[in-house]
Amino acid sequence: MATLIVLAGPSLLIVVFRFVPPPVTPLMLIRVAQGYGLHHHWVAYDRIAPALADSVIASEDNWFCQENWGFDIRAMQTQIDAWQEGERPRGASTITMQTAKNLFLWPGRNPLRKLVEAWLTPQIAVLWPKRRVLEVYLNIVEFGPGIYGAEAASRAFFHKPASALSRREAALLAVVLPRPLAWSAAFPSPVLRERAAVIEERIPQIRPLLACAR
Repeated sequence: MATLIVLAGPSLLIVVFRFVPPPVTPLMLIRVAQGYGLHHHWVAYDRIAPALADSVIASEDNWFCQENWGFDIRAMQTQIDAWQEGERPRGASTITMQTAKNLFLWPGRNPLRKLVEAWLTPQIAVLWPKRRVLEVYLNIVEFGPGIYGAEAASRAFFHKPASALSRREAALLAVVLPRPLAWSAAFPSPVLRERAAVIEERIPQIRPLLACAR
């Protein structure tokens, strides 16, 4: 019975979170235990500037709208080829995979965590529309120490609601996602500013791939 609960519990929560905002995530609790605060304010998808979804897709997962099971098969094959050639794989994490990780799991590269993430990802991809994946991701992802979601990040870094983010501000939020504890959207280094500019330039180039974000 305990095993059944462990296996079925996340699947049931995926169904619930299709309609109900997740109140808290494991990462939030971990960061609180580490001494960080907890700043999180859920807002509906239409109260987040479209530029942020565009920037996140352009930065992290260009093929998000075309991924039927939540995986980027092209990127995975590229990384497998790199591994076979003796190179170190850089990962092929998609927005749906990151949503599964942020919603249910813990940080790090533990093989067990990756296995559970791979089990949860297609369930989210099948049960949620793309806009819901983006809505949940943009509301729970870590943008800074103790800062989760677009609304809290926008107010903390730019003193405005997420609906008022400019294209440059959205790009700066997107580029800090790989290292939110070390990088700041409010005080970006020259390297982060350059990466944000690249994202801004990329968005018009991939505009046909962004349809599901609307």
